[in-house]
Amino acid sequence: MALRTKYGKPARERLLEAADELFYAEGVHVVGVDRIAERAQVTKATLYNAFGSKDDLVRAYLERHMQRRQDRVGRILASNGTPRERILGMFAEIEQLLGGSTFHGCRFILATAESRPGDASEQVTERYRSWLRSVFTDLAEGAGANDAKELGRRLLLLYDGAVVAARLDRDRRGAASATRSAVEALLDAALPSRRTTRPAR
Repeated sequence: MALRTKYGKPARERLLEAADELFYAEGVHVVGVDRIAERAQVTKATLYNAFGSKDDLVRAYLERHMQRRQDRVGRILASNGTPRERILGMFAEIEQLLGGSTFHGCRFILATAESRPGDASEQVTERYRSWLRSVFTDLAEGAGANDAKELGRRLLLLYDGAVVAARLDRDRRGAASATRSAVEALLDAALPSRRTTRPAR
């Protein structure tokens, strides 16, 4: 049975919510377990009973976000028809995020920037990026790209650049517009023409 706090939610859930808020705002290495336990209204012993170590808490925090990203991407893919529309739909979401004030960049990129070799953040981020690369590669293949693997890699690079812009670029609207133009140009160059030609008579 999950240990519950006086607030009703299981202690593990409250700890993950606190970690998500503090890690994203300040960084995984800046924020200590004392502050997370305090924010979650549990003892530090409860935190260690739930996760074992701070590194395991970081792993759980990123894995939780990865599941959310996979669910979100799944909804984007389901709501668009063709592979090209699905690719553009994924970048349209980034454009929306760039227009908001609460998005400060990719949690995986931010956590990995602080990580040491072999840290949980590095391991989970590699799994996330491998999955995201495969999504773009599969969509590129479905769209008829001659070199789906290369197109998938280029799309991932543009995706990374867009989320980094959310952290560093003051002109978010301009960054979003530039990203959209770059993606459309890349797809136009890499995919078969959508125009149909009539057979000669």
